[in-house]
Amino acid sequence: MKKLFFLLFISVSIATTYAQQSSKKLVLKDIVNGEYRPETIRNIVPMPDGEHYAQMNQEGTRITKYSFKTGLPVEDIFDVTKARDADFKKFDSYSFAPNGSKMLIAANSQPIYRHSYTADYYIYPLNRSLEGSLTNNKVERLSEGGQQQIPVFSPDGNMIAFVRDNNIHLVKLLYGNSESQVTEDGKINAIINGHPDWVYEEEFGMKSALQFSPDNSMIAYIRFDESNVPTFDFQLFGGSAPQMTEYIDYPGSYSYKYPKAGQKNSNVEVRTFDIKSKVTRTMQVPVAVDGYIPRIQFTEDPTKLAVMTLNRHQNKFDLYFVDPRSTVAKLALRDESPYYINDNIYDNIKFYPEAFSFISEKDGFPHLYWYSMGGNLIKQITKGDFEMKRFFGYDEKDGSFYYASNEGNPMRQSIYKTDKNGKKTMLSKEEGINNATFSPTMKYYINTYTNLNTPIVTTLNDNTGKTLKTLIDNKELKNKITQQSIPQKEFFSFKTDNGTELNGWMMKPTDFNGNKKYPVIMYQYSGPGSQQVLDSFGVSWETYMASLGYIIVCVDGRGTGGRGVDFQKSTYMKLGIQEADDQVATAQYLSTLPYIDKGRIGIWGWSYGGYTTLMSMSQGTPIFKAGVAVAAPTDWKYYDTIYTERYMRTPKENANGYNATSAFTRANNLNGNLLLIHGMADDNVHFQNMVEYAEHLVQLDKQFDMQIYTNRDHGIYGGNTRNHLYTKMTNFFLNNL
Repeated sequence: MKKLFFLLFISVSIATTYAQQSSKKLVLKDIVNGEYRPETIRNIVPMPDGEHYAQMNQEGTRITKYSFKTGLPVEDIFDVTKARDADFKKFDSYSFAPNGSKMLIAANSQPIYRHSYTADYYIYPLNRSLEGSLTNNKVERLSEGGQQQIPVFSPDGNMIAFVRDNNIHLVKLLYGNSESQVTEDGKINAIINGHPDWVYEEEFGMKSALQFSPDNSMIAYIRFDESNVPTFDFQLFGGSAPQMTEYIDYPGSYSYKYPKAGQKNSNVEVRTFDIKSKVTRTMQVPVAVDGYIPRIQFTEDPTKLAVMTLNRHQNKFDLYFVDPRSTVAKLALRDESPYYINDNIYDNIKFYPEAFSFISEKDGFPHLYWYSMGGNLIKQITKGDFEMKRFFGYDEKDGSFYYASNEGNPMRQSIYKTDKNGKKTMLSKEEGINNATFSPTMKYYINTYTNLNTPIVTTLNDNTGKTLKTLIDNKELKNKITQQSIPQKEFFSFKTDNGTELNGWMMKPTDFNGNKKYPVIMYQYSGPGSQQVLDSFGVSWETYMASLGYIIVCVDGRGTGGRGVDFQKSTYMKLGIQEADDQVATAQYLSTLPYIDKGRIGIWGWSYGGYTTLMSMSQGTPIFKAGVAVAAPTDWKYYDTIYTERYMRTPKENANGYNATSAFTRANNLNGNLLLIHGMADDNVHFQNMVEYAEHLVQLDKQFDMQIYTNRDHGIYGGNTRNHLYTKMTNFFLNNL
């Protein structure tokens, strides 16, 4: 009995000690559920007065007005529990009229694609009584005819235009919210007015194609005719989380227009609608039949509608100023590239009364240029061997420009100010990744800063860079990470055999011992212009795997961003080949390190990273023992026109390139254990990519594993899905490395 008691005591003691130790270890589900996600300030909207910003609470029940000067709350400008006639208990987003007189509040949002959604929109006035308090406090539905898309205020706040069922509608608030229909020809999978089609939304980041003129007299919009674009269908099942009851017994399907490389795109044209005369006009913009119009935007001059066009090769960009009444277009600016125009330029074009901004790579790096409204170059604002990342705005009072760049280090980003005399000042104080949200007057900004070891710190600053208040410091999370001894990233670089220097980060187990040999998991994305090797914080699945005894490595190969035109665009017309070569070179370099087990190196990636995984494992150098490809394109002929042709041109023009960059072409050289993962309802990288590639491997007698997720799109999430996916990946690498 004593012996049994002693054994029981020892067992309980060991179990207790183990429980205490394991409580400090990383738990995968905690990571997936966001336990280590830094706190951030979300849903911030700078208010039109330039002195305040608004923020909605996490619950979606209240909007509070804050002072830019102090960071302190001024008042609650909307509270769903106090609003009159509010038939919703929480909301999803909000926006202000340009003059600050009203708000639009969105509730019951229903997603369409990655960015687009329909919602029930409500108008809420922000008028004040003589005592300064908000009056009325009543919400009104924008429309009773069904959910709306992309509503936009007129500059005077007295009208709202929106899209429903591919047609534009206009609501006049001064006339009892009377609603009229601007277009009549909208039709699902045929004609879209004022809203981008699938490929424009996904690849040009276009959220709206609808604008009021600055004098409130006209509406400009892009009309998409996708009638001749091929249709793609995928099956939908009952599933769960959520369950679609209509498909429990018999599966259904979803059909939409998806132009694959070389296929027809939507025919696009710009139209204007005269609100008073109700006359619709088509603008005489010289865009080719197969060309693109990635943006329209009214300047501050109501006679100048800016229309941006691209040829189908996307290597010639034209900016036209169009008179919305005469319909005559005048070329203001042209930019050309021997490769392609990057898609980040559109939202960095900002118009002012006398000038506008533009980003060009004509000197080998993306830089900010300043043009007169007549289209003449006034001056180049930024210059040097670095990338100008984002233009925040221009202060018309003192002639200062505010922007973000990676000057000094391609893995970091800082906030800068350049005055009218060209004097440059770095406003951000900390090294790492800095980003900013400026007030409309450029007088204040909210800065978010992070580095490898620092969760996001959010501060309120004036335009000299002075910190006025720290809004979020994430100290609690930082302390938690310190106490748990979580694996940390460290930077490294090396040169490949061809002399190219590559940057990377490495994450070692916390009990790392230089005398031991460790297995490696390489993570990468590798897509054109992307960057994964950045000085920013994150606790991810990779962190979890490092805690299990793996060394995690990430390297940005050729084709990725931050290092100028020559480095990024070296992959033009041959996507995937150099990227794979550089991942193989990374594995070869790691094999020379004394603490790496060169017989146990794995690789994984999602989307383009999944494609690069397949290309790397089939490159011909048998260095990877295992790999996971999630939601991977497998042949560029399956992917959309805008993205694919930007880098590869069409299959007809570049047949050899498409053949050489296909994962099918290399499949016979596939080496190592492979796990393919895909969502069946992926509207971006279709499930077709995986099943066709899997069948090809079957016929080549190549063994592999496969995981399919019912009704999941490119993000593969919902319910327990993400936890299941990462558990699957964990077990795969545990078993194969």
